Amino acid sequence: MGDYLLEMRHITKEFPGVRALDDVHLAIRPGTVHSLMGENGAGKSTLMKCLFGIYVKDSGTILLDGREVDFRSPRQALDSGVAMVHQELNQVHTRSVMENIWLGRFPKTKLGSVDHREMYRRTKEIFDDLAIGVDPKAVIRTLSVSQRQMVEIAKAVSFNSRILVFDEPTSSLAETEVEQLFGIIRMLRERGCGIVYISHKMNEILRISDEVTVMRDGKWVATTPAGELTMEILIRQMVGREITNVYPEKTNVPGEVVLEVEGLTATYLNLRDVSFTARRGEILGFAGLVGAGRTELMETLFGVATKKSGTVSKGGRIVNNRNSTVAMRNGFALITEERRQTGIFGVLDVMENTTVANIRAYVKNRLYLSDRDMRKDTDWAVETLKVKTPSQKTKLRSLSGGNQQKVIVGRWLLTKPDVLLLDEPTRGIDVGAKYEIYQLMIDLAKSGKAVLMVSSEMPELLGVCDRIIVMSNGRIAGEVDARRTSQEEILTLAAKYV
Repeated sequence: MGDYLLEMRHITKEFPGVRALDDVHLAIRPGTVHSLMGENGAGKSTLMKCLFGIYVKDSGTILLDGREVDFRSPRQALDSGVAMVHQELNQVHTRSVMENIWLGRFPKTKLGSVDHREMYRRTKEIFDDLAIGVDPKAVIRTLSVSQRQMVEIAKAVSFNSRILVFDEPTSSLAETEVEQLFGIIRMLRERGCGIVYISHKMNEILRISDEVTVMRDGKWVATTPAGELTMEILIRQMVGREITNVYPEKTNVPGEVVLEVEGLTATYLNLRDVSFTARRGEILGFAGLVGAGRTELMETLFGVATKKSGTVSKGGRIVNNRNSTVAMRNGFALITEERRQTGIFGVLDVMENTTVANIRAYVKNRLYLSDRDMRKDTDWAVETLKVKTPSQKTKLRSLSGGNQQKVIVGRWLLTKPDVLLLDEPTRGIDVGAKYEIYQLMIDLAKSGKAVLMVSSEMPELLGVCDRIIVMSNGRIAGEVDARRTSQEEILTLAAKYV
């Protein structure tokens, strides 16, 4: 395979109260896909941010083509042929696709103004090469999450980089888009690029990788040829123990109907005449392709999207969730799909993020907030959900994506909702943390909650849910029993109105 294209030796990085990286090494050969795996908080993204110039490593050496480099900014990394597609999208929502791709390096006319025609031509050329069907002139905010993800991938490719880092690139992609991404990665590999691929999806890792490096608690565990690995070996390397079942035993028993939706239609979103029921003690899944209307349904139920017509009844009483405040008062909670954009307050600490939705409960004498009560509830959330954080005062943005997600789950549990709306709740979460989230969902259902879960992972829906409602183009295409259906039946229904 030739010499190493990239070597990271003895990399160490500390943050206040925690050693995020401890003597980690990684070596990437040209023309290969090298996957990086580990539980949330293992240090994968931190290692890549040290490579990409977002973080400054405390010690260690980085060699690119045998030459020592020490990037102090992402721009230096990009100019040196290292590009990174981040898990959390950072885009200018009010600007066009092509402007986002060429931001900071716009092609210019002879007079020095931005050459929009040339920018369009270059963007279209890249999109045609990668088979990406997005209009270069479209405004970013009008695109779906998966389309925006493909734009970020195209942006990374546009730098003609020799090292490309993909951090959870398929977390918001449908199956057809995943296949498209894998085609792009194969093309880049054939061109001699070195690909670093970070994912929690072990079937993807085993399928696309040449080598796999596993990290745990900020340390290197093993680097193994992918052909010598199995899912069981990977799990053991990642968590340091055996996990015999991917999904917990289902012990919840659905009871009486608690939520009844009749003819729900959204004003501005693609959601038409949706009707269904959900029971106490039930985990109700929502499947469908990208654009099926699942997220739109959750947002309309919670009042963050405007309802045009239809009724929502909870416990036999019609409720009108005009906004999120009213929805919370009516016993609803929503965990959104886009953690960074609509979930976390990155500049606030763990305690503030955990208690913000339940802030009224901590008001004393209408004068002040009880710091003791807030710390107590935060302790409960951290312990219950096994959040890895140095302290309650740690800024949430410094935690891994999976631990941020756990904090959001804890936040909404403190509001004591009757109906939980979970939109891709395990997106970007490792196998161990996923099991904990699944178990929590089952426990919540056992306590009498109605849990509604949107997921793009069909094995997850089949393994956790009692019933699955399949949506297609803003409508309900069918309903299946999770114990008796198949992925083929769900996919057939998902394509019903496409």
